[in-house]
Amino acid sequence: MKTKLKILNPHIPNSIFLNPIALKSLPIHPHTIKIKPYSSNPTLIHPPFPHPNLSKALNFFHSLSHPHSNPISRPDPFARITSPFQNNTPHQNFTFNKGLKDNASGTNCKDPIFTVVLLGWLGSKRKHMRRYAELYESRGIQAVTFVAPVKDMLSVDLGRAFWQRISGLVVEISDWLSEKENDGRERFLMFHTFSNTGWLAYGAILDDLQGRPDILDKIKGCVIDSGGDPNIDPKVWAAGFGAALLKKRSSAAYPSVEAGEKNAVQRETNVAKLGPKKPFFAEVAILLVLEKFFSFLLNTPDLNQKLTKIISVLSNNQPPCPQLYLYSSDDKVIPYQSVELFIKKQKDMGRTVHSFNFKSSPHVDHYRTYPTTYYSQLQSFLEECLATVKQL
Repeated sequence: MKTKLKILNPHIPNSIFLNPIALKSLPIHPHTIKIKPYSSNPTLIHPPFPHPNLSKALNFFHSLSHPHSNPISRPDPFARITSPFQNNTPHQNFTFNKGLKDNASGTNCKDPIFTVVLLGWLGSKRKHMRRYAELYESRGIQAVTFVAPVKDMLSVDLGRAFWQRISGLVVEISDWLSEKENDGRERFLMFHTFSNTGWLAYGAILDDLQGRPDILDKIKGCVIDSGGDPNIDPKVWAAGFGAALLKKRSSAAYPSVEAGEKNAVQRETNVAKLGPKKPFFAEVAILLVLEKFFSFLLNTPDLNQKLTKIISVLSNNQPPCPQLYLYSSDDKVIPYQSVELFIKKQKDMGRTVHSFNFKSSPHVDHYRTYPTTYYSQLQSFLEECLATVKQL
């Protein structure tokens, strides 16, 4: 059955999807958009959109995820939730995944408190994070979930809500780590990031904490799942946003070869039936528009300077804690060569770095494709991180 894409924004001509040359009807000129600080906080950006075609393009992308909403007039959709770091204080930044009552990092009630912050991929939801939180909860580690809805990024202010929530999360983290438990136990933190969105969010958190060595010293590990590409590449950004918008309709959601923890006979039988999933024409058109858009946007001075600073922190100023990179050669969003090059540079700097290439699993799908291997890699890494904490 052929898949048809309904054009939800009447301002975008249908011809743009019938003829790729028509993409030029969305001109992006260096002087038509001016990114300027939204406030005195350098992490917030607020670009006006004097060029009508660009504004229409953003509305169209937004409508793919929310076909019945108006992205400009839509109120803040985040419901007030419970903060894990401040005794049940209402907050909008993240969700506490309450696990075991004894949330110490082991069976000994004198062990330090260990919490993991799960930084989700673009378009992720809390229900997606839940299965990862359960992996940590099985070890008695409490989990905090931070997700990145597409609507936060594809809005007229280009991510203002996203950066605002990260700033709020930094405040909560700092306050929580600055204190001890009522019984005197120390508190420590680790991060688990997904895709480049979660990885860059981690970098933004580290950037905000550069003046707080007391807080940075309490970060004892970081897992980078399907992220770690330090290049500000429009194609990568287009692929990431395209996958988030199209979800299961995206070709990035499927492996090009049969993957999964099956026996060799099953895999060989299915490989002959499974060919590479080719992107449908509408997906190609969307990616072309996104790539053209990000080719301009990523070169605007304020955003480029911000991303460059964050990547510099991730490259040179990470806490001296173990890092685990989980990636795949078949990832159609994040180039594995870029991840491996970044891993090498971190090792050359003397960092403790572990990595595992799942070979054939799609983007941010390693756990679902290879659950046993994924769990094993994470368990070994946790043992190393927890042993370091217990020694203190």
